[in-house]
Amino acid sequence: MPSSTIAPSHSAKPVDKASLAVAALSTIVEWYDFTLYLYFASVLSRVFFGDTPQSLLVTLGGFAISYLMRPLGAAVFGHIGDKFGRKTMMMLSMLLITVAMFATALLPTAAQIGTAAGVALIALRCVMSFAVGAEYTGVVAYLLEGAKRSRRGFITSLASAASEVGGLLAVAVCGATVACLSEAQLTAWGWRIPFIIGGVLALVVWAARSTMQESPEFVQKQRMQALAKSPLLQTIRQHKVGIFRSFMISALGSITYYVGISYVPIFLQDTGNHSEKLALSLSTIAAVAVIVITPLVGGLTDKVGRRPVLIGLALCCVLLPALLFDWMASGTTTQALIGAVLLACLAGGVSAVGASATAEQFTTEGRLSGLALGTTMATAIFGGLTPWLAQYWLDQSHWAMVPALMIAVVAVVVLPVFWQMPETAFDDQR
Repeated sequence: MPSSTIAPSHSAKPVDKASLAVAALSTIVEWYDFTLYLYFASVLSRVFFGDTPQSLLVTLGGFAISYLMRPLGAAVFGHIGDKFGRKTMMMLSMLLITVAMFATALLPTAAQIGTAAGVALIALRCVMSFAVGAEYTGVVAYLLEGAKRSRRGFITSLASAASEVGGLLAVAVCGATVACLSEAQLTAWGWRIPFIIGGVLALVVWAARSTMQESPEFVQKQRMQALAKSPLLQTIRQHKVGIFRSFMISALGSITYYVGISYVPIFLQDTGNHSEKLALSLSTIAAVAVIVITPLVGGLTDKVGRRPVLIGLALCCVLLPALLFDWMASGTTTQALIGAVLLACLAGGVSAVGASATAEQFTTEGRLSGLALGTTMATAIFGGLTPWLAQYWLDQSHWAMVPALMIAVVAVVVLPVFWQMPETAFDDQR
């Protein structure tokens, strides 16, 4: 059986630092957009679905529905990336993101066209999710293939760190918009500002990507005429184990991020009885902490390996969330801050090691297709759906520990997989 865990040879010359920087920083746009939607959910619910008790749940439901498009986008763009190059794929996906972002900013509201406004918002979220499906996996593959073998963990973790920069930027923009405008202004036109900023940011990244070098490993395979004719089918046949492992790694990464970071502002407002402004402020501090911890964890995996770090983080995800969510629900503001920061650091740590660990499950010719089937599918299930589920179960049970239980259950399930998973950090030395 072909190996699904052996990393490819890194005989190809690494790409220049400028290309690596553009690739790493470009994940800012992806996570700005999706963090924006969650952090701005309470505002968007009023604007597009009316000021009703059910509007927030409907808004989160729209987020979950749109996320189902992410695996489809990853599969389509993954095929393009494995056939025609990483750069081509990333240029196309960012162009679509730019169009979708500006289109969202121009949408009419529920006050103007009624229920059609909510339908239009969800439709554009689906377009955005389709394009975003290619983003993170494409960037991670590019960074892994363009980095020195001994620095793969650190370099790929920069994509995760930049993601947190995007989340931080979303929090800052949302916080500033809410702070500077009245509720009436926010509902009438102020909600458009964060999406306009996102569109401009996406356009800048698209232009910057035009200057990037192509992945050296892809170019090497292309010159050798070793590219797969049907990358998706070949990956399904040859890398089933790799798909499964990348799915499990991403399952933990997704639920810790979307429940432990993105959902936290909603939790703080709904259960912890904190104001919208305070919840966004606490989340901003947590995002800063993650930006610092993520590359440190990525660098650590280059020294000690991916497997032990994954196991350690999974154990923490079993034991800590209950305490941290309790602090956020019933503790002081200081306890809520500590809870939000530690939860965010757990999520950032899993994302840091997951970036390289998932990409190393596949060889160059089918890497993007494999990530689409494993990583992106897990993100769709455990990312897009979990904030809605957390809020729904919280509304039904009135038990603040629901989000903590969700994280702990996933961690318990993935632990045996991590325990049996071979080390990929030092494959070139075997």
